[in-house]
Amino acid sequence: MIGIFDSGSGGLTVLKAIRDVMPSADILYFGDIRNAPYGEKSREELSRLTVNSIRVLQARGATSIVSACNSVSASLAISLFDSLGLAQQNLIEMVGPTVSYFKDFKKPILLAATPATVSSELYQSAFRMLGITIDAVAIPKLAGAIEFGVSATDQERLIAAAFAPYDLEKYGALILACTHYPLAGASFRKVLGEVPFFDPAEAVAERVKRQLWPREVGDGTLRLLVSRDTPQFRAQAAKMLPDASYLIEVVD
Repeated sequence: MIGIFDSGSGGLTVLKAIRDVMPSADILYFGDIRNAPYGEKSREELSRLTVNSIRVLQARGATSIVSACNSVSASLAISLFDSLGLAQQNLIEMVGPTVSYFKDFKKPILLAATPATVSSELYQSAFRMLGITIDAVAIPKLAGAIEFGVSATDQERLIAAAFAPYDLEKYGALILACTHYPLAGASFRKVLGEVPFFDPAEAVAERVKRQLWPREVGDGTLRLLVSRDTPQFRAQAAKMLPDASYLIEVVD
């Protein structure tokens, strides 16, 4: 069974993408809404929350793990594989598949992410090693605003303030490097216009299929776990998974 974790509803974008390419996979999702948003937390806090999320999934039968949160990628140290009994090929995060997708890209890239993801420098370092020009834009409080249903007008205000210093015409792509951000795609489009957007969920889903199929073929069952129940999460799940059968369980 594939276990997916995120700080809340953002990872549903990754869940949907994985189900689109591997509909027969059994999937267990954990949204840690009680501790959301992750993107404003320290690396030490992220490490603790990452270990807890993986253990929640493993305790319920997950054998492969997908970290659907860009902010925790810096916490996925090699030491975790041994301490959590995970084979390295059984853990997939967001940064590697996304950078690989753009490895032959020739134009400058703009990356929108949480403060934790930007400060980790993971994306910037990887792209620069490939000789690709990248600028990273942190958007404080946006992930939390999306998670807890803050109005589209306020979301647009946060986006506009973050991108005000940038000339969007010089970039060939804008990577939405927080899984919550595609949920606010209309707000990004209203503020930023027709700059080409990229949702890393696509690259991650393709990596999951390549790395975990056919080992993770099952009956297509789906379970959703949350550390706190909210109407916003239920609404996003219903919107993202309109034809899926699932139960939402609150866990400690």
